[in-house]
Amino acid sequence: MIRNTLPSSLISAKLSQNVADLREQLKNTSQEAVTGRRADLTQHLSGRIGSAMLSQKALNDVASQAGLLQLRESRLDIAQQGLTRVATSVSGLSARMQSSIGAGNDQEQAAVASDAGIALDSVLSALNVRHGERYVFSGDATSTTPFAGSEQLLADIRGIASTATDAADFEAQIDTYFNSPTGGWQQGIFGGTASTSDPDGVTAVDPAITQLVSGLAVMAISEKGGSLPNGDARTAILDAASIRLASGETSVTNLRADLGVKQKRISDEQASLAIEKTVLTEAFNQMAGRDQYEAASELQQLESNLEASYLLTARLANLSLLNFLR
Repeated sequence: MIRNTLPSSLISAKLSQNVADLREQLKNTSQEAVTGRRADLTQHLSGRIGSAMLSQKALNDVASQAGLLQLRESRLDIAQQGLTRVATSVSGLSARMQSSIGAGNDQEQAAVASDAGIALDSVLSALNVRHGERYVFSGDATSTTPFAGSEQLLADIRGIASTATDAADFEAQIDTYFNSPTGGWQQGIFGGTASTSDPDGVTAVDPAITQLVSGLAVMAISEKGGSLPNGDARTAILDAASIRLASGETSVTNLRADLGVKQKRISDEQASLAIEKTVLTEAFNQMAGRDQYEAASELQQLESNLEASYLLTARLANLSLLNFLR
């Protein structure tokens, strides 16, 4: 009797194809069980794949916007902390200097001068803060440290004091030094740029900070027997310096308030994006989602089928011609 049997090579080829198909299904189902998303959206959605891709793009755009907002938020937070430290460092110094001037208390003036020097170092250090590798207060020169220290600044102010003919001349030179783009403050002390392309950015030579530092620096060289003249000229210079410092404190507070407004706007935008992300994710999941428990159950069945296919393939490979003809 003649038997209609398939050659073992054809059977092996068919089994190999089945094994390959099962392994691909196993891979896709395993991915779906983990992610809860369809591995092959095109096959699953067919004609609706365009809508799914648009939803995915919208989700990617939301994620990109959220990342940019987080970056802005962290930079603003560091800038806010730096300015808070600036304000804390000079707190009370202006009032103490004006009180000592009114009372003619030379000992207190000397103490304020010493504290002003310490505060100046603290202010410049606070303005050297970084966000990653970017110096926050350096303007567009983000890789450059804004300030090396207070030594050269104080030396410059002492030089102005030693050459000034009177209080008015001293004030005129101080104004040029700090407020002119070609003055020593911007050209010799500040290491960054006066401009910034960052709409949220604040530079260390912002008028508010410049005013505060100018008053603080003059007070820091007011030690008895120092560079400042004696008598009425000294009193006038220190009075003007304490007033500038107080005005600078107010301006820095306003600057911090402006940053606070920007921080609030970013917080509101983040909340809005979170809502948008929730809505878009729900819509996308309805199209692309896969029940993970169902996928896990199917995965077990596929694994059993694959094991059976491997076993059958192994048995076929071990068949002898005699066993095949039986």
